This record gives sequence, C-alpha cells and structure tokens, in this order.
Amino acid sequence: MGVMTATSHRRGDVIVREGPFTRADRDALPDDGYRHELLDGVLLMTPSPVTRHQDIVGRLFILLTQHAPKSVKVLVAPFDVVLGDRTVLEPDVVVARRGDVTDKNLPGSPLLAIEVLSPSTRLFDLGRKQSLLEEAGCPSYWVVDPVGPELVAWELHDGSYVEVARITGAESWTALVPFEVAVSPVDLLDD
Repeated sequence: MGVMTATSHRRGDVIVREGPFTRADRDALPDDGYRHELLDGVLLMTPSPVTRHQDIVGRLFILLTQHAPKSVKVLVAPFDVVLGDRTVLEPDVVVARRGDVTDKNLPGSPLLAIEVLSPSTRLFDLGRKQSLLEEAGCPSYWVVDPVGPELVAWELHDGSYVEVARITGAESWTALVPFEVAVSPVDLLDD
C-alpha cells in the first residue's frame, strides 16, 4: 500500500497513517522534517521536538555516556531501532551493545530505550511503543515527563515490564540496568 493512498488522521501534532506499512514504505518517504516511526504497520509522523525536549535528551545523552562501559553505545534520535518489517522505532535515547549497532540502525532490541514525553506522543510512548519494546525483550524502558519533572523506569521481569522507579523533582534514583547510573529529573532540565 502506498503512503499517499493510506487513511490518515491527526492526534495533536502527530499524523497517524493507517497501513499496513512496511519498512520499505517508510524508507521511501521524502525527508520532510518529520520523525517517521512504524508501530505494527501504522506510520506515525511527528514534528521536530521543542527546545525543552531536546535539552533533556542532550543531558540524558551526556549523563549516560559518562557512565557507560565501553561495551555499549548511547545514541539519540533519529536512529532506527528495527524490531521487524512492520515495526521501526526511533526512541529519543537508546543504549545498545556496541557490537549490535550497524552504520544504519539497531537491528533488534536495545538494552535501554528512553522517551521524553510530549503532549502529542504521550499516548504512544506509554502505550503501544512501550508494549512493542516489552515484547521485543528490551530490558529497560524509561520515560521522562518534563512537566513534573518526573522519571518513570520499568525493567523486564519474566517477560513483562515492572515499574522499578518513579521519581520527581530533586529525588534521585540509581539504575543498575543496563549499567549503574544515578539520575535526578531536575538535573535534566535547563531551567
């Protein structure tokens, strides 16, 4: 099915195009300034993030790279996490085994995926995207809500995500997966 003939609708700033679409359909799209993700064959097109969102992504990248062992790589979007022909995600921050990352993408599950919530992506980030990462066996998934600020972390236990941390403001939490790192939501802001 071609992208131009698909049924589409908006959810806030996100354009949702019903498919089913494949990775080849998505890769054939022109560079239009949108982030293009596939969730079970549904194409999500999200606009460029706002400054506060990018500040948090940048601070997470710095924090994680300062503590990451040499065996892992920390990447920021846009970078494809290919979970199948009909599922290609672009988490805001990804931690993966260095040997699993190719020049073009991560073919398979990361060790950690992080999303910074925005009003237009919140439902996807806390819904189907989280479920897809869980099903793919991603050991750890975090979301950061800039409004709190708040960080919520889940870890995979017996095939299901279990919430292991929920911290706000100046509270701190030390993650042990995929490596030890202390994080505080307020330190991720540039206010």
